[in-house]
Amino acid sequence: MDFSSLFGVAAIIGGVALLTSLRILFEYQRGVVFRLGRLTRAKGPGLIFLVPFGIERMKKMDLRIVALDIPPQDTITKDNVSVKVNAVVYFRVTDPSKAVVEIEDYYFATSQLAQTTLRSVIGQSELDDLLIERDQVNRVIRDIIDEGTNPWGIEVTAVEVKDIDLPQEMKRA
Repeated sequence: MDFSSLFGVAAIIGGVALLTSLRILFEYQRGVVFRLGRLTRAKGPGLIFLVPFGIERMKKMDLRIVALDIPPQDTITKDNVSVKVNAVVYFRVTDPSKAVVEIEDYYFATSQLAQTTLRSVIGQSELDDLLIERDQVNRVIRDIIDEGTNPWGIEVTAVEVKDIDLPQEMKRA
């Protein structure tokens, strides 16, 4: 094997390594980079270079606001009225490194926290307060969820109670 063929093989391997090491991230994305399993930092947006051959790996994170629908929750209010309540939670990732490292699935965890918080806050409220003071209920739920998701790098921007479904007996009354 002569020097020119050896140089050609090395150039091909180097070209393939260079092409597989480049990533493009959009403005709303960040890449959390791990070098040999250890967190280095979040990179992006734009053209990102990773050390080839699996030494550096990247997990893409979306920083846009997510609208999370909370399915209807059967709860009992403070004045013992059974209601079915559903809501929407708007949140976004503020620290992509924490969202990857601190929790396995931030979307599922935020959903579960929102469901339990919704049931808890409705259980501490009276029916009249739910119907009249909906903005206050939304604010309390948002603050509790935001406090719980803050260590994960998640910011809850808004919570909106969509529907409060009363039992048929209460509607007639």
